[in-house]
Amino acid sequence: MDTNGISDLYASIFSGTTGLIVLVFYILVAIGLWKVFTKAGYPGILAIIPIVNVVFLVKIAGMSGWLALLYLIPLVNIVFGIIVAIKLGERFGKGGLFSFFLLFVFPYIGYLILGFGDARYSRV
Repeated sequence: MDTNGISDLYASIFSGTTGLIVLVFYILVAIGLWKVFTKAGYPGILAIIPIVNVVFLVKIAGMSGWLALLYLIPLVNIVFGIIVAIKLGERFGKGGLFSFFLLFVFPYIGYLILGFGDARYSRV
C-alpha cells in the first residue's frame, strides 16, 4: 500500500494518452537524430540508443565525448545542454537563436529541420 501517490503518478505518466504522446515525441527526436548522425558521418542507429546518442551528439558538437558526463550534474546539465545545442547549430551553419529554441527547447522540431533540411555539417 503506497500512501504517497508515487505509484499513481507513474501509472498516469506511463499509460494511456500521456505515454503515447511521450512515445511520439521520442520517435520524432530519434528520426531527426538519425539523419543528423548520418550527415555528421556516424551510423544513424546510434540515435536510438539512449545514452550513446548523447555521447555522440556531444562529439558531433565538437567536444570530447567524455563531457557528456556533465549531463549527470544538476543545473550544470542545463547550461551544458545549451552549449551543446549552440555548438551543434554552429556546426550545421545555424545561428544562436535557432540553436537555442529549436535544438534545446523544441528538439523534436530542430533535429528534423537539421536532418531533413539543406544544412551541411562542417567540422570547422
